[in-house]
Amino acid sequence: MAAIAMNTTKKSLLLCLLCTFLTITTTVTSFEYQVGGAKGWVVPPSNDTRIYNDWASENRFLIGDTVRFRYKKDSVMEVSMEDYKNCNSSHPSYFSNTGDTVYELDHSGPYYFISGVSGHCGKGQRMIIKVLTTDQDAGKGNGNGNGTAPPSSGGEADGHHKSGSAVTLPLGGVSSSIVAFGLAGLAAASMF
Repeated sequence: MAAIAMNTTKKSLLLCLLCTFLTITTTVTSFEYQVGGAKGWVVPPSNDTRIYNDWASENRFLIGDTVRFRYKKDSVMEVSMEDYKNCNSSHPSYFSNTGDTVYELDHSGPYYFISGVSGHCGKGQRMIIKVLTTDQDAGKGNGNGNGTAPPSSGGEADGHHKSGSAVTLPLGGVSSSIVAFGLAGLAAASMF
């Protein structure tokens, strides 16, 4: 009788541990993208007015990522698509002129950024960032084809720096590793 009670206690304990594990938070990686690299958010050379949009189209931005704009005597604005097309800075949905602006990409879809200094947008100091949904990014990775973010080179050879940081979020779905861990725990429990 004592052996049956011990067996039930072990199974209950393992089940309790499994449930606790599944309610614990998981770590999700987000990235901070440095717009303009060492040069920062500046008016591009006249022969390279698409530099920011070319760079943005080469990256895979996800919800939770941030973009850092560093600049002097300038500003950054998020505007509507129409205001972006017309370089209209009179109705921004976001404005910053701190010189070091970190903007969080908190939803999927396009973001339209322009300089708020007169004439800068028309000279190419503007950018469209397209943020993917998790479904759009599944299996595609961050541009390197293996489903993971490319390692940061630490350098800025392409003029743009990307650094990673871990963000802890509540577990929204059950990942395959958690399912595998749970199944292993249940298999171990059945051995008792």
